[in-house]
Amino acid sequence: MDSFTTVAALLPPRLRRGMEGLPYPVRRRVEEVRLRAGQMPMVVLNGEELPLPADGPVSERELSLTLEVATRASTHTALEQLRQGYFTLRGGHRVGLCGTAVTEDGRVKSFRHLSSLNIRIAHVVPGCGEEVLTRLRAGGSFPNTLILAPPGGGKTTLLRDLVRLLSNGGTRVGLADERGEVAALWEGVPQFDVGEHTDVLEGCPKAVGLMLLLRGMNPQILACDEVTDPADCAALERCSNSGVGLLATLHARKVEDLAQKPLYRALLARGLFQRAVVIRRDSEERYRVEGLPC
Repeated sequence: MDSFTTVAALLPPRLRRGMEGLPYPVRRRVEEVRLRAGQMPMVVLNGEELPLPADGPVSERELSLTLEVATRASTHTALEQLRQGYFTLRGGHRVGLCGTAVTEDGRVKSFRHLSSLNIRIAHVVPGCGEEVLTRLRAGGSFPNTLILAPPGGGKTTLLRDLVRLLSNGGTRVGLADERGEVAALWEGVPQFDVGEHTDVLEGCPKAVGLMLLLRGMNPQILACDEVTDPADCAALERCSNSGVGLLATLHARKVEDLAQKPLYRALLARGLFQRAVVIRRDSEERYRVEGLPC
C-alpha cells in the first residue's frame, strides 16, 4: 500500500471513507491528518488545514480507536516514545497526541482522555535529490551540508534521497535515525530505500548514535535529521575532526536565520559546514544551494 492508503487504514470506518473519497491528486499532497475531539476532521495540504468530508465531528472514542489500531493494541509500548512528543509507526509515519496526561516522575505514562491526534504522513520522492547532489559536487568532493526548511518543509524527504544517492554511488553512509523517520526500520529492515551502503542506527539520541556509528561502522559520511541540541553539535564536530563528511537538517527558513539562534550560530562559527540546501515550497527553484560563511 502507498503511504496515504496505509494511514487511511488506521482510521475508524466513518473517517476512513472521508479519506478514501478524496480525489487522487489531492491524496498525493496530503501531509497530515488532524483529528480533534468535538471538531471536524482535517487534512493538511501545503501547510493549510482543510476539512475532511465527514457527517459529524470526531469523538474521543474515534481517537482511541485510531490509536489502538495504529499501535496494534500496544498503546503502552508506543507511550514509551512520548518523551519526544510523538511516536513513529511502521513506514515512518509519525503520530502526535494531546489530552489529559498521566505523569510519573515528570514523564508521561499514559493519557486519561485524548483530545487530539495528528498523523504526519511520510512521503518518499525518489530522485528529488539528484540535481541537488550534482550541484553540491560541482566543486569535486561532497561538502559538509545542511538542509534548511521550516517544520513540514520536506527536509527529511530530501535527506533520505541524498543518503540513498550517496550510498548507491558507493559511499558508506552512517545514518543516525533517532526518531525512525528517515529509514523506518522494521525488524531491522529499512522500509524506505536509503541505499545499499547505508548503516542505520535508530532509536537512540543523535549525539550517541553519531559516535557509535563513527566508532563501529567506519562511515565516509554521517547523516542525521533535525539538529536541536548542543550535544548534537558537539558530536558533529568530533565526527568532522575525524575526517568524516556530514549531512544534517535544521529548522530554518533561510541561511540568515542561522545567525539568529545561539545553537546554530555556534555551529556556523565552528565552520563545520560548507553548503546549505534551502527548501522553498513557494518558489520555482524548490532547492537552492548556497555557500556558508567559514
